[in-house]
Amino acid sequence: QVQLVESGGGLVQAGGFLRLSCAASGNIFSINAMGWYRQAPGKQRELVASITSAGSTNYADSVKGRFTISRDYAKNIVYLQMNSLKPEDTGVYYCNLRIYPLGRGGEYDYWGQGTQVTVSS
Repeated sequence: QVQLVESGGGLVQAGGFLRLSCAASGNIFSINAMGWYRQAPGKQRELVASITSAGSTNYADSVKGRFTISRDYAKNIVYLQMNSLKPEDTGVYYCNLRIYPLGRGGEYDYWGQGTQVTVSS
């Protein structure tokens, strides 16, 4: 079994900041890519940021320069530091981890439960 637990969402004024965390635990052999997605009301889920096992990062154009993704390899945690938040950043944020579980062949995508981020104007 693999569990993902997200934390760090909330309500913040425009220009403020939040840091999201996603911790993976359980029968994990290795973790490849980690990423954060968000889904605004009435919109499709979109990739916000991702980080590979080598530490290479990728960001959506809308968050470049404001958001930073990072990972703690020892603790199996991925973070999303969100600065200069805008109302359009509002949505439910989900972490996504590509995990190679113990006892199973291959890698699988695991999703966090989602955490609400609301940015007021």
